[in-house]
Amino acid sequence: MTLTAHNAGWRLLQGGVLMIAAVLVPTRSLWSQQPTVPLGPPSTLPGAGQGAVLDRVVAVVNGDLILESDIDEELRFESIQPYRTANGEQSRERTVRRLIDRTLILQQAEMEPEETDVSDKELDAQLATVRRDIPACKQYHCETDAGWQKYVGDRGFTVKEFRERWRQRMQLLKFIEVRFRNGIRISDDDIKNYFEKTMLPEYAKRHVTPPKLETVSPRIEEVLLQQQVGNLLRDWLKSLRAQGRVRIMRADEVAP
Repeated sequence: MTLTAHNAGWRLLQGGVLMIAAVLVPTRSLWSQQPTVPLGPPSTLPGAGQGAVLDRVVAVVNGDLILESDIDEELRFESIQPYRTANGEQSRERTVRRLIDRTLILQQAEMEPEETDVSDKELDAQLATVRRDIPACKQYHCETDAGWQKYVGDRGFTVKEFRERWRQRMQLLKFIEVRFRNGIRISDDDIKNYFEKTMLPEYAKRHVTPPKLETVSPRIEEVLLQQQVGNLLRDWLKSLRAQGRVRIMRADEVAP
């Protein structure tokens, strides 16, 4: 297989491999029945001088608060992600919804303990990959500890803070994998159909020689697994939102 063909195949399969992470960003259809509430700026403390800002409550999820500072931190954290898609634009409203979904999942994880521990060794290995894959890291020389510290510091994090944020991300994804992936079976026919109906037309469109089915079969199986997990997760989140008490606060509203 030529390098061009390899790159084409990887781009085609990459989206499916990252689906579990991406599904935490809710789609328009999942929130279509939710009223759109303008999210205003944080309010100031009564009687306080200029610049004293209250960390405003933006949403309440089954009693847990999502604060203005949580949105700011999430936007900064997401800007560092090396695996975002080109059209993965971040908006404040979308970030609030993602934080709501994450809170719902974390609440369930606490009620339904699973094997979600992430060892320091696992965390270190993934962070090493992250430091290598972030495009902007090259100019900072993130392969060095000083360069990495400078990179995350310019984005408002200490190395320790970013490390713990990434650990939580890994724990969250592991919980989703454990909960939904077990029991899903991908047949040889499923893999063959994906190869013939999805991959081959893409290779033909790019005028490159496709790989043999057996070469990409394991990766196709992973893509199909992720797709099914993603579908189950979307349905589960929709149910959690319907059953729970989720409230997005108006700018002039005081949290209960």
